[in-house]
Amino acid sequence: MYCAKFLRTRKNNTMKDEKEIAFFEGPQSRLAELKFTVKIMAELIKCFRKLHFVGPCITFFGSARFKEDHKYYEKTRKAAAEFAKMGFTIMTGGGPGLMEAANRGARDVGGRSIGCNIELPVEQSPNAYLDKWVSVRHFFIRKILLVKYSFAFVVMPGGFGTLDEFFEAVTLIQNGKIRHFPIVVFDTEFHKLLTDHVAFMRAQGTIDSQEINYFLLTDDIAEAVQFVTVHSIQRYGLKPGNGLKPFKWLREYGFRFSH
Repeated sequence: MYCAKFLRTRKNNTMKDEKEIAFFEGPQSRLAELKFTVKIMAELIKCFRKLHFVGPCITFFGSARFKEDHKYYEKTRKAAAEFAKMGFTIMTGGGPGLMEAANRGARDVGGRSIGCNIELPVEQSPNAYLDKWVSVRHFFIRKILLVKYSFAFVVMPGGFGTLDEFFEAVTLIQNGKIRHFPIVVFDTEFHKLLTDHVAFMRAQGTIDSQEINYFLLTDDIAEAVQFVTVHSIQRYGLKPGNGLKPFKWLREYGFRFSH
């Protein structure tokens, strides 16, 4: 019975993926384009309603592949706990690995923990340490949500997806699409070649000297906490909660803990 359910789920996800691939192959019929636009709008509205009262957040980016016994998992858990103590809601992609570690760190100290889970061909389930989460089909919607509610970003060791999210945040700051929110990159050893390449790009004139200061590279959680305190809490006068109140007639609900 479990195998049959798994195969049905995989078949349904494969069909969804084929539709998504078809969309990105170029222009479709006018009706297909309209249907896709309406679906995206409905998905965004659903997510906006569910996450309306979660802020202010710090978003953690990091690999899904590091297990609980890995040093990066423990470092992520400790860092998230410290940021949660400051009153931030810890937001992640909602999956396993370092995303789970960050959500778990928030849970350890009674902080708020949320996730933006992505639906994949091999089903990715939300981790067990989330108070609230949304599941989305498209990576670009997930990226919107991970940025929209956050006043700081933490980059842990990861792969292509983590680097994509990191450089997305840097690019948005560089081009004035979001405010100059602090970005903390943890683990100097893991990111050494990356920072060497950033220095090389600066030497080649493809980025400005001041743009290197958009992020802090560190191994020290206390230094990261101070950096976020100065460049996020003090700069923007942040307080726990975003001051918004739910409207019962819209069937809105404030932040509810699941534990």
